[in-house]
Amino acid sequence: MTKSVDKVIYIDNHIIAVIKPTGLLTQTDFNNDKSLINQTRQWIKKKYQKPNNIFLGLVHRLDRNVSGVVLFARTSKAASRLSKQFREGTIKKYYRSIVLGKLKEVRGTLVHHLRKEKSLKATVFPRETIFAKRSELSYEVIHLLENDTLVEIILSTGRFHQIRAQMAFIGHPIMGDVKYGAPKPLLNQEIALYACKLIFNHPISNEEITLTAPEPKTWKQFKV
Repeated sequence: MTKSVDKVIYIDNHIIAVIKPTGLLTQTDFNNDKSLINQTRQWIKKKYQKPNNIFLGLVHRLDRNVSGVVLFARTSKAASRLSKQFREGTIKKYYRSIVLGKLKEVRGTLVHHLRKEKSLKATVFPRETIFAKRSELSYEVIHLLENDTLVEIILSTGRFHQIRAQMAFIGHPIMGDVKYGAPKPLLNQEIALYACKLIFNHPISNEEITLTAPEPKTWKQFKV
């Protein structure tokens, strides 16, 4: 079954926010409909009967096997201002994840240095290292499962595979993430990680906006 935009959760003349399903790229190198940005563009064209090409600015992205909130800009001004917020770290990015094993600390902050490799995997270093970027996240335990842990994670930086790599480095890889040490995959390339909330200032009105995504339906089986 072809993946498509799950749900439009916010739209005005300047921005649109959608829920990305697992298995769909946020953006591809090719001009086809098999990416979230192109499918969102097609949704706008159909919804508002716009025959010509329309602007849609990519200001952040999620990994293919991660679901959740994705925000796009509908004007170049909005794109510039949102990109600045992401770059300066003023946008609050919340994720939820099921990690393997039971975390000993109820909450904590992880600071490492990450380097993106040609293999499209991040290497984690405990100290500053050449070509590695400082990476920080905070986590809080939401619920202890039978053998695993449901956590909420707040990103302070936005590095390549940051959550996946840092949680694996401390011995708690994300469920289904075989690339970072999980023993077995989940169905449909999914890993147990989703972008649950995004808080930012509207690029034009400066009003604080909070966008949320529901927990993936597939997670019910892991929490019995």
